[in-house]
Amino acid sequence: MIRRNDTRERVLRTAAGLFQRQGYNATGLNQVLAESRAPKGSLYFHFPDGKEQLAAEAVAVAGGELGERIAAAVAAAPGPAEAVARIGDLLAHNLEESGFQEGCPVATVALEAAGDSEPIRSACDEAYASWLGGLADYLHGHGVDEAEAEALADLVLSSLQGALLLARVRRDTAVIHSVARRIGGMVAGAAG
Repeated sequence: MIRRNDTRERVLRTAAGLFQRQGYNATGLNQVLAESRAPKGSLYFHFPDGKEQLAAEAVAVAGGELGERIAAAVAAAPGPAEAVARIGDLLAHNLEESGFQEGCPVATVALEAAGDSEPIRSACDEAYASWLGGLADYLHGHGVDEAEAEALADLVLSSLQGALLLARVRRDTAVIHSVARRIGGMVAGAAG
């Protein structure tokens, strides 16, 4: 017998994957239900505010999971340049593993829906803020002034997000590694 939370979790994870691959607008609720093998009435039972709630929670879950992997990669790095390179490696690996179908679990939804939906915008903002905060804390721990660490974290994430998009379009992760090396060098110089 399927427990209530199993169905909710399955719907949430299926939606997260679909939103990441297809975007918010191209993902229909019937597709989410079909791919998660969930009963038709379960969507509004578990997500009474519908697609908007589902998307906000899916972004929070997927963004949190990637954030944990980013934090682990950064924590294992001996210095700022290596930390940036490891984030780039992680993003490149995820993109390649998905056959260039899955970029950032937050960006696609953010670009499509954050301007129209406060719950989705807030979920995207929280995911990015978590990633940025962790990286800024790491840089600050390596001697970068707090304000500069926050600015550098913004630069790193913005640059790698752009590189991830180019890599997905080109179907080649070389740009991610190149950008990570260059930005990593700049960040290491600031920590110098």
